[in-house]
Amino acid sequence: MANRSLITDYLVVGAGAMGMAFTDALIDHADVHVTLVDRRLAAGGHWLDAYPFVQLHQASVFYGVASTVLGDGTVQQTGPEAGLQERARQSAIEAYYDDIAHRRFLGSGQVTMLTGSEHRTEGAAELVTSLVSGETVEIDVRRRVVDATYLSPTIPATTPPPFAVADGVPVIPVNDLARLGAAPAGFVVVGSGKTATDAIIWLIVNGVEPDRIVWVRPRDPWMLNRAVVQPDPEVALGMVGDVMAAATEAESLDDLFLRLEAAGVMLRIDPDVLPTMAKTPTLAAWELDILRTVENVVRLGHIERVTDREIVCEAGSVPLRPGSLVVHCAASGLQYPPMVPVWAPDRIRLQSIRAGFPCFCAALAGYVEATRDDDRERNRLCPPNAFSDTLAGWARMMVRGTLATRAFGAEPDIAAWANECALNPARIREIERDAPHVRAAAERVATFVDKGLVSMAGMCGEPLPAGAGG
Repeated sequence: MANRSLITDYLVVGAGAMGMAFTDALIDHADVHVTLVDRRLAAGGHWLDAYPFVQLHQASVFYGVASTVLGDGTVQQTGPEAGLQERARQSAIEAYYDDIAHRRFLGSGQVTMLTGSEHRTEGAAELVTSLVSGETVEIDVRRRVVDATYLSPTIPATTPPPFAVADGVPVIPVNDLARLGAAPAGFVVVGSGKTATDAIIWLIVNGVEPDRIVWVRPRDPWMLNRAVVQPDPEVALGMVGDVMAAATEAESLDDLFLRLEAAGVMLRIDPDVLPTMAKTPTLAAWELDILRTVENVVRLGHIERVTDREIVCEAGSVPLRPGSLVVHCAASGLQYPPMVPVWAPDRIRLQSIRAGFPCFCAALAGYVEATRDDDRERNRLCPPNAFSDTLAGWARMMVRGTLATRAFGAEPDIAAWANECALNPARIREIERDAPHVRAAAERVATFVDKGLVSMAGMCGEPLPAGAGG
């Protein structure tokens, strides 16, 4: 039974990246009140539990909320990423979300934040219970409930290892690498994705010799070259042009990715192994060079169990070096729930819309919620997309994202908003639109996009609506 009640226009469940971006865009374009709920004691979602040496794998300006740029858009002048945009570290991201929560949201008077609280629906009642005081508040929602947790990632800090561990075998989540009391004889890094690559790079940069690292890599990953994912319209359009040109000529998904590698768009760690994983976080050339120094790579499928003597995988086992520390980087990260309409009768479920960039997608949904009145129209402009895991999933994400971008980009007001929104990786500001190099890049995209869409759709089995391929 509720102790008290609260009236609000929108109940947003989840104060992570998507919930914050949606709320920010909504209150910027509508005179409404939002109640934002999260189990954590502050805004920022999984960043509050992230490993301390993590950085964004994309430019800072692509992350956060539309009203306030994360960082200052600085181009790095020195170091291995000179010429690329700055990438925020965990501490900066936590401070950024704390500022948005207090200055922007609470300061506006349009947002109430119930952090350290758990939400549940009981019949027609929306209830929020404080995990600190135990008080339960019944929320009277005048307009919509927004589920901003539909794609919430799983991370090693909050997810146990997906394999059995014998007593006495030291296994830690990646977070604890920075808290070691003594150096182990060796490290066994478990995982194929960005977390594992971050862990290995951090270890080697901090003096660990590559031959002390065993990398259990169930699948080899394709990764995006960070140099082609930058807030510059010529670079962004150039990448899209390269993708569509490669798709036009490709005879298979493997061929597509090999062509993208030749074009400098995709990277793989081992040039002798064809990757099957395509979550495609970004990677810089200097990071790739470091990863390639690790030669003890185990490709025997996922780990089933670790004993005091061996690592047992699906397709075989390898000895465990005495004194080794097993580093758990094997949480699934991105989530792949069924794609459902973003706007449904019971609630709004925030999902990806364009290809990647969840903060922009959530901000777009907030803008569309504020400026459109019909759910059918909202869903037409913002069809759900899914993050990729496989090569086919990546091609499907690109096809669906391109079609969605065409839909919302054909609306003059949305196009104007998107082209002023720093979160949008494809934004072209008015002052840039007629620059010769931007026009040339856009013309190249136009040359290949229709044939590229048809080819990618055929390779991944994604049906195209009539007329979508030109």
